[in-house]
Amino acid sequence: MKGALIRLHIAVFLWGFTGVLGRAINLNEGWLVWWRMFITVVSLWVFFYFLNRIRAVAFKDFLKIAAIGTVLSLHWLAFYGSIKYSNVSIALTCLSTTGLMSAVVEPLFFRRRINVYELVLGLFALGGIIIIYATNLHFSVGIYIGLVAALLTVIVSVMNKKLISGYAHDTITLYQLTGGFVGLSILLPFYNMLFPSAQHIPQQFDWLWLIILSWFCTILTFILYINALKQVSAFTVNLTLTLEPVYGIILAFILYKENETLSRYFYFGFALIFIAVILQMLRLLKDKRKLPVSTL
Repeated sequence: MKGALIRLHIAVFLWGFTGVLGRAINLNEGWLVWWRMFITVVSLWVFFYFLNRIRAVAFKDFLKIAAIGTVLSLHWLAFYGSIKYSNVSIALTCLSTTGLMSAVVEPLFFRRRINVYELVLGLFALGGIIIIYATNLHFSVGIYIGLVAALLTVIVSVMNKKLISGYAHDTITLYQLTGGFVGLSILLPFYNMLFPSAQHIPQQFDWLWLIILSWFCTILTFILYINALKQVSAFTVNLTLTLEPVYGIILAFILYKENETLSRYFYFGFALIFIAVILQMLRLLKDKRKLPVSTL
């Protein structure tokens, strides 16, 4: 369990870079996500081919995996859209609501009662969000889109939890991202009709940022994340994901000076989020039950 938590936190730390990179890339959210997935999928197929790690999956299972990948691509689209309509700090902070959303959504998927302890910790995170947004209502559009991104994150997590028992995590990663790329490619023309963009091709440093985003913040983090998900509950995963805004916002403070526009209430709100994360981690460390070992 401790090893799974370490892998999970490494993945979340790397995910903290995605918001900063998203702001640096001069593409709208639709094309940004499309290029990210294109580079990622091509790299994965080449990498797996030379390692002889490509495994076939049943067509029915592929459709399920592809559906999850498509939801993931929509999460990324909403996340980067939130950045474009607000800023990195606002978009990342929206992801902190995943704890509360997971406490409600996961029981619906697995048909169990809502855990009061999980719900209370989720409310801690929600309280932090409310405090932070109290003085940032001018970013309302970005806030709404960011909350949609958070909900899609929870849906991806619980769908993966129901699916991954039959296949190795690297196989799931390959087909999930491939299916997500295909799904996004089908939806992107309709999205561009609603939100047209003149620039479709990355320029200059955009290529470098996209490669970093694809190789380190997508491929590596996905392997770490799915591996940890086999041993840790979806709620714990989503609560730990509240650290992603922390890492990302610190980077945004350093690179974009976003701290100059935030009040002291912003930090108080994040204190509540940290309390929720720490309480959940302490609860896990006291849990002596053995959990299943993940399949590589």
